[in-house]
Formats: sequence, structure tokens, C-alpha cells
Amino acid sequence: MAVSISVVLLLLIIAVIYIRNGALKISHALICILLGFFLASSSMAPTLHQGLAETAQIVSGLHP
Repeated sequence: MAVSISVVLLLLIIAVIYIRNGALKISHALICILLGFFLASSSMAPTLHQGLAETAQIVSGLHP
């Protein structure tokens, strides 16, 4: 759950920066949001979730 919230916050911050700089329009952001909802309800959702969780585990294991 913490990984999901962190990713959502990171993507939200990036989206806000893009919208403020004019690189991302509101309509484009809405399309991306809809795509996310459709992906979450598709049969690919468990695979995407597992890949994201494994990537987070790898990144958290890195020691600079």
C-alpha cells in the first residue's frame, strides 16, 4: 500500500509540474487518468502491480 501511495504522489507531482509548465494539457492528463483506470480494471493489473512491486523492492535494496 505504501508503494502505491508513493507512486501516485510522485506521478501527481510530475503531472502538476508538467501542467504548470504548459508541457501537459488538462485534456492529456485526463486521458492518462482514464487509461490508468482502464488498466487497473484489466487482466493486466496483477502483472503491472507485481512488476511495480518488484521494481520498488530492487530500488529499495540499492545502497549508494
